[in-house]
Amino acid sequence: MKVLVIWRLLTVGGVNAGWRNRSIYFKKHGIDTEFLYTTDHGGLHIMEDVAPVYLTKDELEIIKIIKDNHYDAIIVVDTGAAFKWLKKANYQGPVLVEARTPELIKLKPHLKSFRGINPKAIIVPSQYQKRLVSILTDEIPIHVIYNGIDTSYYRALNDEEINYDSQPVLPNGKKIIGWIGRLDKRKNWQMLIEVAKLIKGQRDDVEFWVIGGAQSVQREEFRAKWEEENLTDIVKWFPVIPYQQMPQVYAKIRQSGGCTLATTKTESFGNTFIESMVCGVPVVSSKMAPVTELVIHGEHGMLFRGQNVEDAVNQLSGILDNPSLHQQMSKAAIARVHEKFAIEVVAEQYVDLLKKIGGGRAGND
Repeated sequence: MKVLVIWRLLTVGGVNAGWRNRSIYFKKHGIDTEFLYTTDHGGLHIMEDVAPVYLTKDELEIIKIIKDNHYDAIIVVDTGAAFKWLKKANYQGPVLVEARTPELIKLKPHLKSFRGINPKAIIVPSQYQKRLVSILTDEIPIHVIYNGIDTSYYRALNDEEINYDSQPVLPNGKKIIGWIGRLDKRKNWQMLIEVAKLIKGQRDDVEFWVIGGAQSVQREEFRAKWEEENLTDIVKWFPVIPYQQMPQVYAKIRQSGGCTLATTKTESFGNTFIESMVCGVPVVSSKMAPVTELVIHGEHGMLFRGQNVEDAVNQLSGILDNPSLHQQMSKAAIARVHEKFAIEVVAEQYVDLLKKIGGGRAGND
């Protein structure tokens, strides 16, 4: 079986990380995945070693790709324009829609009109996202399939496996708080700045690592604020760390007795949460859906109220100042991901769905 995934944005983010893991798993089940993107935001290194990637905005070229490759199924991720391409290519096979954008206003254009294409199902990565999508459509079945992670690759490394010379380098006597993701409005780096300011005034045994943001829309705003607030000593910024190197980063955070912090305002899932957890790093985040589907407060990390900076700092300190709790959460977080979010657990549901809509062709080659 051959499947095409169409998404506008080739980003370094959760959607592509999730699809990387899926496509590796699919291959073992006789399903070849190909990817079509229209805009590159620095994510090619995530995908190019696992599957063929087409990167083009040219409509005629896109239509030719769809026609020439005879796909058994096509999956459209938050790309309203794709239905026009499928129509023009006269694609007759089954179509699935993935709804990943966690903001109703931005999601609406991608689910507004299917231009005569009849999707077999809509796939969402959380119960929260299912509730959101059901506001916009009620005729098409909605399936919740969590993002999965390759637990043979993303795991808690032991001391001998850690490359202490690679960036970021672990400083002596500092506990690391990792902040991972794009520098934009939704990920809310502004709150990170406020948290760092408050912690800087209280203690000198903490260092923040900001991972990512090389191609983010607000990177210059972040840089200006970071320098203006005199935080370059406590906050270190690493704009480009390849996805494949992140287990090393998490290993260093774990070893320091640190955790990850998410200040995001809204998510449809939250890949960095399960990456952090499976590497044994507790998570501190706002108490909101769908984070509450991933992290149980006090078990795998700590959840603070809304965007409350003081509460966030209190929850961070609760982990940083309690090594035995840190260890306990570390073990519990690893176990939770293996049970609920391992790729073999969640991708199996996707394989079953593809078999169903593709007339059983998956894995029957």
